[in-house]
Amino acid sequence: MNRLFGGGGRQKKPQPNLTDAISNVDSRGESIEKKIAKLDLELKKYKDQMKKMRDGPSKNMVKQKALRVLKQKKMYESQLEGLRNQSFNMEQANFATQQLKDTKTTVDAMKIGVKEMKKEYKKVDIGKIEDVQDELSDMLEQANEVQEVLGRSYGLPEDVDEDDLEAELDALGDDLLDEDTSYLDETVGIPDPPTTIPGETERTRVSAFAQDCAINSIFKCIYINMYCMSNVKIII
Repeated sequence: MNRLFGGGGRQKKPQPNLTDAISNVDSRGESIEKKIAKLDLELKKYKDQMKKMRDGPSKNMVKQKALRVLKQKKMYESQLEGLRNQSFNMEQANFATQQLKDTKTTVDAMKIGVKEMKKEYKKVDIGKIEDVQDELSDMLEQANEVQEVLGRSYGLPEDVDEDDLEAELDALGDDLLDEDTSYLDETVGIPDPPTTIPGETERTRVSAFAQDCAINSIFKCIYINMYCMSNVKIII
């Protein structure tokens, strides 16, 4: 019978959801806001008329119209407040529902991630990783030994101590500063022999001067050799 009268062809209406309900309530609220704005303009017009009119029946008539418009405005404002509260409550419920859905999605993703981690972890052998670390440590130790062998010094006494060498170097520097080199200045103060001798000729004077220069050079060489023997380098 339902097929004959078309009753079987009816489709079920989709169930309402919070998003559509919120949109419907917001639309109704916008419509009421427009009505309130229109009433505000009408109230302003009546108020301006009343300012220009004298007290009397005409002014009282305009006043009654203004009071009626004001009552309508109060009614619409009350309806708008109720719609706003409904919209807020539905938005809160919709937010909580969506948050629960997001939480479920996150948990499902974490479960899949844990399964993948377990699957990949089975492919890892901790023993092999430790063996690789041990081999790497041995190779680095051998490399250090090779560097030590290549860095050895040959031809030096084995019992030489670095600390002793540094102490001797410091003492050597102090000895050089304390060395008395005043004897080198004595050669500078040696007076030159007289250039002339009574009764000698020009040739004999030249020969005597050359002989004196040779003597002075010998003395200087003796002093220099004595100083060099004490392991001091002199720049002449």
